[in-house]
Amino acid sequence: MMRLGLDFDNTLISYDRLFRKVALEQGLIPEQTPPQKNAVRDYLRRQDREEEWTRLQGEVYGDRILEAEPFPGMRAALDALSSRRVPMCIVSHKTRTPYRGAPCDLHAAARSWLSQQGFHDADGLAWSQDQVHFEPTKEAKVARIVALGCTHYVDDLPEILAMLPDGVDKVLFSGNGEVPSRLAWKRMSSWDQLPALLGLP
Repeated sequence: MMRLGLDFDNTLISYDRLFRKVALEQGLIPEQTPPQKNAVRDYLRRQDREEEWTRLQGEVYGDRILEAEPFPGMRAALDALSSRRVPMCIVSHKTRTPYRGAPCDLHAAARSWLSQQGFHDADGLAWSQDQVHFEPTKEAKVARIVALGCTHYVDDLPEILAMLPDGVDKVLFSGNGEVPSRLAWKRMSSWDQLPALLGLP
């Protein structure tokens, strides 16, 4: 039986516009910086402002997360899988609190975003809280994916997919459409591709 595991950060939820918005509000980047998380990160690192980047991440993933957008087509794809009764879960690597900046429960913040998006609504995806798992390390994340019996897993990080056992069907997601072709895994650049990648009509 198929069981689909999903990453959270930069897979279900897109932070690109929000990182630029918050960084501009705080005067950290020039106006011409593209609305991409990595563009904000790369600019701050070129300025030798790694601590500012770390603090910014804590703010975006915490107190400002409800302003982040779902990737286009994500909910429609999950709705389609739900209608086919495909078991699904989220397994994400996420620390409980930010490394720098104001204290915040990042797990609770992420769960609030999922609630806002209708994951737990009876007239939405109707997921239980037990379908959402946040793990403190990458190793714990991989162990949870295996323990849950995921047959397929979607993630934006090649390093996570490389850590999964061969029995898991791996799908590499890239929200900006740039998916490395040299990798043997299935590749997904938009969410409407997912049902077909899973072999569903």
